[in-house]
Amino acid sequence: MHAYLEQLQTILDTGTVRGDRTGVGTISVFGLNSRYKMTDGFPAVTTKKLAWKVMSSELLWFVSGSTNINDLKAIYKHNKIWDANYHDYVKRLGADSSDGDMGRVYGSQWRNWKTVDGRGVDQLADAIDLIKHNPESRRIIVNAWNPGEASPDQVALPPCHNFFQLYVADDKLSLHMYQLSADMFLGVPFNIASYSLLLHMIAKITGLTAHEFVHTIGDAHIYLDAVEQAKEQLLRTPLPLPSLYIEDRGQQTIDDFQLTDFRLIDYQCHEPIKARMAV
Repeated sequence: MHAYLEQLQTILDTGTVRGDRTGVGTISVFGLNSRYKMTDGFPAVTTKKLAWKVMSSELLWFVSGSTNINDLKAIYKHNKIWDANYHDYVKRLGADSSDGDMGRVYGSQWRNWKTVDGRGVDQLADAIDLIKHNPESRRIIVNAWNPGEASPDQVALPPCHNFFQLYVADDKLSLHMYQLSADMFLGVPFNIASYSLLLHMIAKITGLTAHEFVHTIGDAHIYLDAVEQAKEQLLRTPLPLPSLYIEDRGQQTIDDFQLTDFRLIDYQCHEPIKARMAV
C-alpha cells in the first residue's frame, strides 16, 4: 500500500484547492496511477483499519445487480456507507424513504445495462464469458457510467469508479479500473480492496491466478476537513499486508459467493481514523 500513501503525500504537497458539489472543498490533483500485485499480499490498508465486512458486502451488493439499499443491509445489516447518499436522494425526489430504491447505481449497470432497443445487457457475465472463451479479447470491459442515467433525479450517486477492464496473460488475470473521482482518505482504500477482491472472485471461477490490480484516478482529492486525518495517517508506519482466503464451496458463477466466504489472514493495522463523508 506504499503507492496509496505516496499518492496522499503527492496531493498534500502539490494539490490545488478547489470547490466541489458538496460545498466542503478539496485539495486535488488530476491523473494518478498505481499498481498492486497480489503476490505482494492483499492490498488492505494497514495505516488505519479497513472495514472489511462493509467493503465486501458492498461489493456483493454491486455484483447482485440490486439498486435497493435494503438488499445491501440484508447482506450485512451494519453497512451504513450508502445511508447518507440514499437519504439525500430521497430528499431530492420527495420520495418514500422506506422504499429503498437508489436509482440505477453500480449493480444495475453492471448486470442490466439498458440498450436503445430496451434490452438488458449483463456486462459482468459477458466479461466472465469472454475470459473463459476468448481470453485474448481486448474488449473485456464493464462500464458503470451511463450518461442517460446519471442525473441527480435518476440516481442517488452517479458512479465514481466508472469502468474496469480485465486482461489475461500466462494464465494470470489482471483488472484495471478507471475512477473519475476519488475521495483519497475515506474512499480509495475501499476501492482498492473492493476491486482486488472482485479480481480474486473472477479469477477463482475462471481457473486463473489473480495477478494485478491497476488503478487510474482522474480527480484525486482529499476533502479539506480530512486533511489533518490524512497527515496523521502518513505519520504511521505501514504494516505487512495480509493474505486473502476464499472458502471453496465449489463456486461456479459470480453469483455463488457470499459474505462468509471471504477472510483476511494475518491482518494487522493501526487504529481507525474517523472523518466525515461529504455528500
